[in-house]
Amino acid sequence: MENDLTKRVVVIGAGIVGASLAYHLAAKGAKVTVVEAEGIASGVTGTSFAWINASHHESDPIAPLRGAAIEAYRRLETQLPGLTVRWTGALSYSASSSELPLGSDNQVSKTVVSRSRIIDLEPKLKHPPQSASYAADEGALDAVEATHALIAGARANGARIFTQTRVLGFQNQGAAVTGVKTAIGIIEADIVVLAAGTGTAKLTEMLEAPVPIEASPAIFIRYKSPLNLVQTLISSSEMEVRQSADGTLLAAEDYLDDALENQPAAIALRTAKAIQNELHGVAYLEPEVACVGFRPIPADGIPIIGYLPEIGGVYVCAMHPGVTLAAIVGHLASEEIMDGEQSCALDSCRPKRFFQA
Repeated sequence: MENDLTKRVVVIGAGIVGASLAYHLAAKGAKVTVVEAEGIASGVTGTSFAWINASHHESDPIAPLRGAAIEAYRRLETQLPGLTVRWTGALSYSASSSELPLGSDNQVSKTVVSRSRIIDLEPKLKHPPQSASYAADEGALDAVEATHALIAGARANGARIFTQTRVLGFQNQGAAVTGVKTAIGIIEADIVVLAAGTGTAKLTEMLEAPVPIEASPAIFIRYKSPLNLVQTLISSSEMEVRQSADGTLLAAEDYLDDALENQPAAIALRTAKAIQNELHGVAYLEPEVACVGFRPIPADGIPIIGYLPEIGGVYVCAMHPGVTLAAIVGHLASEEIMDGEQSCALDSCRPKRFFQA
């Protein structure tokens, strides 16, 4: 007989953040329903460079979250066979080898490595710098594959998944939300979790408790390339690249503007030339995918994680970097929702900061 006290939790959004929440909540015994307007990992998750970057080069109010991100992913790898991280390490350096390497925080084990060590790590580099910062514990994953693995894990623990299902509104009882109105009917809920990326802003507007989330564009590129070009993850002023297990080369670039010369296809060609200039053994790179992804970035740059004030039963998860933080936020948020254990690591992320007079 089903426990009458089982919490009914509706997670809106099936990107990597929503999938992690669904998995962790279902593993804790919640009766989870995931509602997704399109398909699994169809939003920004599918256009993510997916670097699990636990370091940051500025003052960082979410340092505790970044610091726990790697351990959280290693734990997930033991729980979900379909979730695999390539722990290649990340090599970062600036345009001038006389400058300090990019990044200065100590959330992860980062060391300054010499030119000889850089050549050992990346033998195909044409212009290895005199020094670089190397984070041996960092890595990357296939964000779409990881999201499907998390959703499969949630399903194995009883979660229901509804894709191609738009949220039309919310059912309220007094000041509390008690359900989600969808195209397939009302889904009753004790807790509703908003994890819909840039769409989270519109959902909070429906609740008349808007939170400021910007849709920040970035360019994601995938190339057919020779095997074994890049061993680590390289982040420099010339390129940000990594190579997947099947040899696909992935690159990330800043979005510039809507001008014709800055369209994704044009940037992919310029980036290919830059990579050719930096790496031996690259005669030609053929772009397979070049597109813009819209990252959900709160107005103050700090993730929004926690219950909406003055509205019962609504928990928000909106953040960048979503891939880096998905595993640890899924873990901590599920503890808050299911066990009532408030995490001090999330203190700086509370939605209430946008509602204070």
